[in-house]
Amino acid sequence: MTLTCAIVDDEPLALTLLESYVRKTPFLELKGKYSSAVQAMNELPDNEVNLLFLDIQMPELSGIDFSKMVNPNTRIIFTTAFNQYALDGYRVNALDYLLKPINYAEFLEASNKALHWFTLTEKANTELSSPSSSTGEEIDSIFVKSEYKLIQIKLDEILYIEGFKDYIKIYTENQPKPVLTLLSMKSIEDMLPGGKFLRIHRSFIVQKSKIRTIERNRIVFGKVYIPVGDSYKKEFQEFLNARSL
Repeated sequence: MTLTCAIVDDEPLALTLLESYVRKTPFLELKGKYSSAVQAMNELPDNEVNLLFLDIQMPELSGIDFSKMVNPNTRIIFTTAFNQYALDGYRVNALDYLLKPINYAEFLEASNKALHWFTLTEKANTELSSPSSSTGEEIDSIFVKSEYKLIQIKLDEILYIEGFKDYIKIYTENQPKPVLTLLSMKSIEDMLPGGKFLRIHRSFIVQKSKIRTIERNRIVFGKVYIPVGDSYKKEFQEFLNARSL
């Protein structure tokens, strides 16, 4: 597997060093190098990459701020001379954090971590894109990326899914906290078998068999009340009519 990458660093020596590291790493392919986050912001969107080696302390626009603007599918490895930025790096879901001066062994270890992450992601996506196994049986679980792991979630345990701008929360039975993952509602909706799940709002998908109470056009899950959106009322009513006495 080959990962495309780019480097953003305002120090010419650091930029040259990281470029030399990339070029002698077989599974990395350099697509661009930029001397500022502003330059990368203007040029990188036309040259999307898997992996970004990103300096943190730069004039005009910091690496932390720029990291929040890049494609969510691009993974970030921060490079900096100041270790106090490590916590901020993990807050923006960086894949790794390298402290300058960076030697090749450290660079290779971080790059291998990225390769492993993308390999697992590709494997999971392949499984998700094949809703049936070789025996024709319907899948009973999915894998989603959360923090730095792939987590398996059994479909029968999902109560509902809540969508936000760039991520979703998957609420399951017997778990106090939802699983948080960078995924769109459209993507998760395509993964789920339509016979089991129903989109009832632009921000909510529910499992049909888990619906116990409906109150004033809202589905009740414990103390949570999920509204039925206007665009989804017809399909929801058809679902109820087919099951109502």
